[in-house]
Amino acid sequence: MAQNGGGRRKREKPNILITGTPGTGKTTTSAALAEATGFRHINIGDLVKEKSLHDGWDEEFDCHVINEDLVCDELEDLMEEGGNIVDHHGCEFFPERWFDHVVVLQTDNSVLYDRLAKRGYTGKKLSNNVECEIFQVLLEEAKESYPEEIVVALTSDCIQDVDKNISTLTDW
Repeated sequence: MAQNGGGRRKREKPNILITGTPGTGKTTTSAALAEATGFRHINIGDLVKEKSLHDGWDEEFDCHVINEDLVCDELEDLMEEGGNIVDHHGCEFFPERWFDHVVVLQTDNSVLYDRLAKRGYTGKKLSNNVECEIFQVLLEEAKESYPEEIVVALTSDCIQDVDKNISTLTDW
């Protein structure tokens, strides 16, 4: 494989990371984009459960404690191939070289609150996720973890936004 500018390996197909606070539409967007492009959709939450890539359960936040090293080891070969859409609420532990495009989905706080409440989020899990969105934590994390020119924030408040985002990303 040839090297291009920034020391990145040139893959035949790009890898895209779709990140954002839980409830911003990552899985919906990722699945639709995978269908539109023929790329592989990798939902990190599902992968962690299926392959037991975790260090147990976090009672306070009602989720698995992801073992980041195991996740990265599991994905290495697929990411080298390219043509992947990775769907996860965090982004700082993935190797920078894996991604050609990083999309941070953002949702209006009142819309997000309702979506998370419908999912059964309560207490600290609900308030932490809404605060995360208010303070744009995931956008900042993406900008700190990847070259700024590959990071884009897209609005994801409704199904029309999802359609528009799929169109924007397939054009890219």
